[in-house]
Amino acid sequence: MRTDLTISNEKIDECALLKARVLTAGMGAAVYFAGAVRGTEKGRGIEAIDYEAFKSMAEHQFGLIFKQVEKRWPVESVRLAHRVGRVEVGEVSIWVEVVAPHRGEAFEACQFIIAEMKRVVPIWKKPIPVL
Repeated sequence: MRTDLTISNEKIDECALLKARVLTAGMGAAVYFAGAVRGTEKGRGIEAIDYEAFKSMAEHQFGLIFKQVEKRWPVESVRLAHRVGRVEVGEVSIWVEVVAPHRGEAFEACQFIIAEMKRVVPIWKKPIPVL
């Protein structure tokens, strides 16, 4: 399984990521998840979220998650980008792409990655309230 992981303070360019996707023979599904800052956190208005990561540990944990994906599903590739630093409302903070033979496998693997990331990856968020 091919993997591509980026943890950066650079904006996530969804269009560039979509253009770079390659479905090889036998791969019939590409699932994408783009998570954006939505403007509320726990019922209160926010203008942004500041993300902070322990980058080397986050990379290690993502590697472990990717190994679990490889064991459970016939996934050809996973690409994940996560922003750190200040992310404004409406901007993408995380992008996950999973390519697999069938949509069910791709959706399941993508959901697993998101759930495990929230559970074990050392990335913290601090909502910035609307003043």
